[in-house]
Amino acid sequence: MDHSAPQKAQAAGAGAGASGDGTFVSLVPDQRLRHILFGFLMTALFMATLDNQIVSTALPTIVGEFGQLERFGWVGSAYLLASSAVMPLYGKLGDLFGRKYVMMTAIFIFTLGSAVCGLAVSMNTLIAARVLQGLGSGGIMVSIFSINADLFETRVRARYQSYSSLVLVASGAIGPTLGGVLSEWLGWRSIFLVNLPIGIVVLTGLFLFLPFRKPQRRPKIDYAGAFVLAMIITCVVLWADGSQIFGSLLAPGSLAVVAFAVVAAIVWVRIERRAAEPVVPLSLFSSRTILLLWVISITSGGVGIGSVNYMALYLQTTTGLSPTIAGLLFIAITGGIAIGSLNSGRLIAITGRYKIFSMLGTLGSCLVFITFSQLPVGVPLFVIIALMLIHGISVGIGQQIPVIGVQNASSQKDVGAATGTVTLTRMGGASMAISIYNAVLTAFIPLNVNIPGVSSIEDLTPDAMAKLSPSARQMVAEVYGHSFHHVFIAMAVLIGCGFIAACLLPNVELPRGKAMPGKK
Repeated sequence: MDHSAPQKAQAAGAGAGASGDGTFVSLVPDQRLRHILFGFLMTALFMATLDNQIVSTALPTIVGEFGQLERFGWVGSAYLLASSAVMPLYGKLGDLFGRKYVMMTAIFIFTLGSAVCGLAVSMNTLIAARVLQGLGSGGIMVSIFSINADLFETRVRARYQSYSSLVLVASGAIGPTLGGVLSEWLGWRSIFLVNLPIGIVVLTGLFLFLPFRKPQRRPKIDYAGAFVLAMIITCVVLWADGSQIFGSLLAPGSLAVVAFAVVAAIVWVRIERRAAEPVVPLSLFSSRTILLLWVISITSGGVGIGSVNYMALYLQTTTGLSPTIAGLLFIAITGGIAIGSLNSGRLIAITGRYKIFSMLGTLGSCLVFITFSQLPVGVPLFVIIALMLIHGISVGIGQQIPVIGVQNASSQKDVGAATGTVTLTRMGGASMAISIYNAVLTAFIPLNVNIPGVSSIEDLTPDAMAKLSPSARQMVAEVYGHSFHHVFIAMAVLIGCGFIAACLLPNVELPRGKAMPGKK
């Protein structure tokens, strides 16, 4: 008897909802109940993705209360790092223990982390709580798409996945604005505490309405591979922040982290070679196309996600905008993402080509950040808005290409794992980039600068800045403007690497109809 067939079917995302004859059987036969459950899932997705956006416009206020500007970037990177580190593991936990309770556990961890964030008493406490949040967020994002596979058949599922994309765009559009409003009117702690009632409602809904399907198979989970991979990712981010932690990227501590990462990578390869179900199949590394797409995914995550917090800080420190108004300007980016994504997706479907769109997207963002680096302090606001819109369009044009390309270049049995690597590289790239931007920012800000009415520039909140004299505000803007010149250059160099990788991609044509992936 062939036991591999149902395993392969489930690995492809259909096995959990397939009957013995291959006919799809939904976990929830009642269509109305499926829609209710889908609503709870989208609420959880919105909550998890909103959290990284909502904190961006509140960070200057948080830094003003706690100080420690040098740890500014870790509020975001700790969340992304923890989230990306656990993503490969959650999917297999759902296969082994059932998706319902794995999903509920992830939501509980996220909600608990939100409560701890709201009660934080120092920057270190907040960063630790963000790690806890991230451990839940990674599970939420992975489990949602697995549960969708149990609820909807493949053809219908594609339509519901598009709704998930709209939720992601909505969270990006609303997040910075909502974060600015809440931090300005209710205090920054409210941006975390608002997750508590939402998390409780979603937990209750899933407990009452989502059936529990006991898995019939018992896959061997690659715990060791997932753990060592998480250590490697952590080492990369620690090294990127080495200038603040160890004093220099070439300091003995930084080099020790690099050495540990190399040893861990060697151990990880040995583990994956022996694992029955490796968390990342090593065969993926033999594809030049996949390797290039991973580079594009890392760099696009670095500027698409990693730049959000720094754009918010740039707007508030160099233009004097309030958190609310600064958050409203992010609508230009998220609106641009929607425009770019919808149009590039339609054109890719018509032409079957994606290389040109990857080149256009990375080149567009690179030129935007080069332009940002040359802007003088006091430039008209419409110029900044126009650049943010172009950046959003550029991100949207290329945001789906790594997933499309990797799925097309991998073999059918590795499509699920290959798709997971795109999420992992994008989130890992974002967390690493945040650390790099933070190192650049703090390296060029003189903390002992003499500005009338400012005892410490790192403790300067948006409210305090608004109370300064015009000349003092101009001096603060000049200090931050000089530092952000270098930050934007770093962003341009990063996405420039993505542009080079896009130029090196083979100009393949995606197969028509139901052709299976596997071409390299």
